[in-house]
Amino acid sequence: MALRVQWTKRADKKFDKIIDYLLVEWNEKVAKSFVKNVYDLIEILAEYPEIGTLENEEKEIRGLTIVKQVNVFYKVKDDQLIILNFFDNRKDPKGKRF
Repeated sequence: MALRVQWTKRADKKFDKIIDYLLVEWNEKVAKSFVKNVYDLIEILAEYPEIGTLENEEKEIRGLTIVKQVNVFYKVKDDQLIILNFFDNRKDPKGKRF
């Protein structure tokens, strides 16, 4: 049974920023492709949440690469898959915020 998906405000804002960037720097086709990839991946994660790498064992936070430039961080709580944040892999890894 698939988990219910919930996005944090941080994840929602970061996702919107990525889309805005893609629309400005690339084009609508690239932005739509990224959105499709994200939703397809989240659908898979809702079924198989353990496929992501354990990024923070104490907080049970997992991460997975969507495209080489962007990772998604999430955790499972009860029957929910909580999307915590998106991270631009070109930035300093010390800036990762879950």
